[in-house]
Amino acid sequence: MISELAKMIDHSILHPTMTDDDLVKECKVAAKYDVASVCVKPYMVKKAAELLTGTDVLVGCVIGFPAGNSTTGVKVFEAETACREGSVEIDMVINIGKALSGDWDYVEQEISAVTEACHKNGAIIKVIFETDYVTRDEDKITLCEICTRVGADYVKTSSGFGFVKDTDGKYYYTGATIADLELMRRHSGPNVSVKAAGGVRTLDQLLAVREAGCSRSGATATASIMEEAIQRFSK
Repeated sequence: MISELAKMIDHSILHPTMTDDDLVKECKVAAKYDVASVCVKPYMVKKAAELLTGTDVLVGCVIGFPAGNSTTGVKVFEAETACREGSVEIDMVINIGKALSGDWDYVEQEISAVTEACHKNGAIIKVIFETDYVTRDEDKITLCEICTRVGADYVKTSSGFGFVKDTDGKYYYTGATIADLELMRRHSGPNVSVKAAGGVRTLDQLLAVREAGCSRSGATATASIMEEAIQRFSK
């Protein structure tokens, strides 16, 4: 059980303030617990691949992150560059504005183009919906159907940075919800997996998203989650 839970975790090293020293420290955490992957900023890919040589931890990279506003060509270039530098997993943010506009042809062409680039370079792709912005169930269902049609490997809830400004000027964030994860599992094809991201900070939350049908989850609290798992399941 401990190993299975570790291999659900994509250890996130994405905050804008994280430095090269932080990368070294967090890659050590990922290697210590033998998680599925690290998820890093594009300029960190090459170094992360070097740091994790000899481990079973894969290197993943975010594309069009965090707002999804880059053109399709830029996203393809980012993905190809990340693959050349050692990334074997790509987490791409969709064009959120196009999704909210209902321009599904654009969205499908974008996801298809990046998926093709990833697969040509031996990488899998996880498509980030940003469910704090794309809130209507029918839009999430359409995105699941598109991802299934174009052969994406994962659908994913959030970037971890989809902050919504409230009327009082303060920002709030929800991230992955069980309802969204169950919806995404129901409406994605059998060859498409589901990744939770945003708000999974405890072992019980990781177990809950697993029960909802996820095979991966982003996490920054990897050490505390895994230490709790070791205590609970080693008995």
